[in-house]
Amino acid sequence: MGFLKRLDERAGLMGRMMRTVGATEGMPADITLANSLRAAANRCMGCECPGECATWLDEHADGAEKTPDYCPNGDLFAEWRAQR
Repeated sequence: MGFLKRLDERAGLMGRMMRTVGATEGMPADITLANSLRAAANRCMGCECPGECATWLDEHADGAEKTPDYCPNGDLFAEWRAQR
């Protein structure tokens, strides 16, 4: 898979995960957001479970309390969810 295609795929998965677990409502509205999103995107790009992630997201289309255990951004998204 080409780099841009992989980047697009992972960005889509990360956005879906954030919405699914309710993390978007608690994202910080300050200068730290850009760095946090960049770090989260890098972790997502390095994840070895994109297929499992896509399946999990399809199975939780109505939302979920937390990310699956293998999500490298689970702690960050839980922190953001708690801020809403």
